[in-house]
This record gives sequence, C-alpha cells and structure tokens, in this order.
Amino acid sequence: MNVNDLLCSEIITLTGDVGLENLVTKGYTCDLLSWVMARGDEGTAWITVQNNMNVVAVATMMDFSCIILSENIKMEQSILDKASTEGIAILSSSLTSYALSIKLEKLGCKV
Repeated sequence: MNVNDLLCSEIITLTGDVGLENLVTKGYTCDLLSWVMARGDEGTAWITVQNNMNVVAVATMMDFSCIILSENIKMEQSILDKASTEGIAILSSSLTSYALSIKLEKLGCKV
C-alpha cells in the first residue's frame, strides 16, 4: 500500500501530491518523539497530534512514508513547506489517533 491508498479511507492530504507514492509498510501511533525514533521503521505511517517542525525532522530522519495528524490538527504553512521539500506527505483526519490506528490495521497495515 502507498500513501495515496490511505486517501481513500477518510484521510485527507494537506500537502497536495507530495509523497503520495511513498510505500507504507506499517503504522505507528505515538506523540513522544524520542519514543518514535526508537521504534519507527522506514515506511511507517506515523499518527500523532504533534504539529511542529521536529515532527518533520524525525519523519525525514527515519524515512517515514507520511505523518497523519489526528483530530483535525493543522500545521503551519512553514512546516508543511518543509515536509514538502523533504518528500513527506502530511495527512489529516477528524478521527482520533485510536480510530486511525484501527483503520490502518483494517487496511492491512501492520501496526
């Protein structure tokens, strides 16, 4: 599955078409950056409520496929621009992090 496949499941993109072909191999839900760095893998779709530049830095360093913001969290344009430059798709959903985790698992994403 790739990021574009996630868009068919009530997750909407905030950054246009950047990173939509990134391969999603698993999902991970956490808001503690150091914890995510220790447990994330390449291809992770990361669900979080964090909305700062450090989130993009971690996702880039770990080669994550995308960042999914739950509960309609919005990012500032400067952060979205940085994510776009790094090829990281930023998605957003009205669902809670818990509900998004369940949705990813039902889509066949190892959580």
